[in-house]
Amino acid sequence: MIKGFKDFLLRGNVIDLAVAVVVGAAFTALVTAVTANLIEPVLNALGGVDTGSIGFYVNPSKPESYVNISAILNAIITFIITALVVYFVFVAPMKKISDMAAKKKVPVKADPTEVELLIQIRNLLRDQNASADTDTGGAPAGQAAGPAPAPGSGG
Repeated sequence: MIKGFKDFLLRGNVIDLAVAVVVGAAFTALVTAVTANLIEPVLNALGGVDTGSIGFYVNPSKPESYVNISAILNAIITFIITALVVYFVFVAPMKKISDMAAKKKVPVKADPTEVELLIQIRNLLRDQNASADTDTGGAPAGQAAGPAPAPGSGG
């Protein structure tokens, strides 16, 4: 059982996943910094208003039963802003860069298939035989030029 766990850890997928989690955490910090220090100040300058709290009590006698709808709305708006920042700062430019790189790539001609190679060999052999026929006066290679023997004459 320990050997199976060791194989699981060393398989490679776990290492890739761990790297993805670490990079994701760093990326989250980057997106949070851009949102908090760039997007939110711009929005606040355009008219940020403290709306107070929107919500209701499930049981008015218990303050811990307060359902804070404004916190949910704030989370939705933050998600949308974060998605916009990620798209316009990271996704769109990376797509543009990858499209430009794809245009620079020259398509590589695929190697010929076996059938294509056999056709080329056949054509080369036919051309060789045709040129040999013209060199011998039109007779097939290996035969002397001249009249053909009569049938049944032995040859």
